[in-house]
Amino acid sequence: MVVVDLALATICFLGQCHPALVGDDTPTGVFTLQLQATAAAGYGGDLLVFQEDRHSVWAIHRVIAGRPGERRLERLRSGRPEQRRGITLGCINVMPQVYRELVRCCDGDALVVQGAPGDR
Repeated sequence: MVVVDLALATICFLGQCHPALVGDDTPTGVFTLQLQATAAAGYGGDLLVFQEDRHSVWAIHRVIAGRPGERRLERLRSGRPEQRRGITLGCINVMPQVYRELVRCCDGDALVVQGAPGDR
């Protein structure tokens, strides 16, 4: 099982927690992680999808540092949860090595997203 705490902006699996970037639109609930290929630029070829509808996809993926003003890498490295919240459009961004570990262990596993981004 993988647990994302929106208030702490962390992702926990295999007994360890890691910082994560989350958004105000990150859905809460219990989902199933599914590895999907993507040709979209910046995603590294795949992502772990946990929810989708006709218009949107929510996934865990490698952090994309595309817009310098967002300082995503810097924010992801921050020890302060408030720096890691409210930055994505609902996806969960993690460091590339954390993403690789997730793919190896947790494709097909349950994802629990809990809390609210503004909670403490």
